[in-house]
Amino acid sequence: MSHHHSHSHTHHSSNNQNVLLLTFCLIFGFMLIEFIGGLWTNSLALLSDAGHMLSDAAALGLSYIAIKVAKRESTNKKTFGFKRFEILAAAINGVTLIVIAILIMIESVKRFISPPEVASLGMLTIATIGFLVNIVAAVILMKGDKDENLNVKSAFLHVIGDLLGSVGAIIAGLLIYFFGWGIADPIASLIVAILIINSGYRVTKEAFHVLMEGAPDGIQIEQIKASIKTLNKVDDVHDIHLWTITSGFPAFSCHIVLNDDGHHDTVLKETKELLSHQFGINHSTIQVEGRSSGCPNLEDVCN
Repeated sequence: MSHHHSHSHTHHSSNNQNVLLLTFCLIFGFMLIEFIGGLWTNSLALLSDAGHMLSDAAALGLSYIAIKVAKRESTNKKTFGFKRFEILAAAINGVTLIVIAILIMIESVKRFISPPEVASLGMLTIATIGFLVNIVAAVILMKGDKDENLNVKSAFLHVIGDLLGSVGAIIAGLLIYFFGWGIADPIASLIVAILIINSGYRVTKEAFHVLMEGAPDGIQIEQIKASIKTLNKVDDVHDIHLWTITSGFPAFSCHIVLNDDGHHDTVLKETKELLSHQFGINHSTIQVEGRSSGCPNLEDVCN
């Protein structure tokens, strides 16, 4: 039985931390301005965007804390350390987005029935500033590891949702200012809510997949099995498990059956190299068995 622990997961984590902290300060600061502006102009589009920005700020703060917590060393009780905390944070972010979107939808329906007066010029000004703030925030987050790290990705999706919210508020402000279409305000907020729900669903689904020990995207178990079986002296591969500890940290375990003249250490080394080079898996636990001696498991739990 062999264990190999990869220390490569710390790549980009400090950069991700800095990116998240900077974006948090930017988003939180403007959220306060947008909330006051929404109350002042009586615009639901602005208030819904401010509500989304509040969830963004919370999400970014949570993501920042998660990456700090994930750096803590493993203990006897938590042998993988606190890396999974990042996924829990991403799941909370996703659910928060969905809840906020539902609340915005409810308020939008109320405003369809009786559209209130909206101070369109003030709404336009604040929405335009919000648009620019969100562009800056998105650019900052793109410097992080948004394609690999689910936490940074969820934060990026929050900001993109905000960016679209600002666009909606700008369009609504223009329609109210030039044509007096008060109904444009709840329509804009409803569109934003649909976009927010979509982002929230995607993040929640990905986080749930990781929490359910799902196999990482882009790595096929059948491909791994076929590749290991091509190694010299390997007869069979069984009891295969492939899962994700946290973003960018896949883990793998299996039993390998050797020909009776196969050498344990040689095959083990070749398998480790194959997993690392072909599939990017650097954390694996492999049980090597001789064909004649069979699987030493006391209970029939192999799959």
